[in-house]
Amino acid sequence: MPRKDYLNDPSAPAANSIVPAVSAIVTDDRGALLLIHRTDNKYWSIPGGGIEPGETVRQATAREVKEETGIDIEVIGIVGIFSDPGHVAAYDDGEVRQEFSICFTTRILGGEIATSSESSEVRFVAPQEIGEYRIHESLRVRIDQYLAGGEPYIS
Repeated sequence: MPRKDYLNDPSAPAANSIVPAVSAIVTDDRGALLLIHRTDNKYWSIPGGGIEPGETVRQATAREVKEETGIDIEVIGIVGIFSDPGHVAAYDDGEVRQEFSICFTTRILGGEIATSSESSEVRFVAPQEIGEYRIHESLRVRIDQYLAGGEPYIS
């Protein structure tokens, strides 16, 4: 389902839903971050998605990372909680979601890099190369927060 993201854009449509979601910072042994090239909005992103009924946030994070990248992870920490009402995602079915996502740090357990219906490319990217990728500002905030370290971010 095609998606268009808006951040603090006065022309953005009004939100009509909030879906709890998770996202994950996955790093390799060199500190490179796992990025996916999303099929719905064509941006590069960290893996993540909505929480399904019956799941914990840990389970949802592991499932989303596995589905989108082929990598098995476990959650080990929290980057922050991102709930900026200025960030909405509009879908072609008329749904307009207000952001509500918890971003976690993870540890790789195994798996093999693979694409999915949600990711046309999957790769590890060195932190100093992140700026070369087209990443929506709302996701860049999560990556920057992780790279800065410190206390979890709460918006």
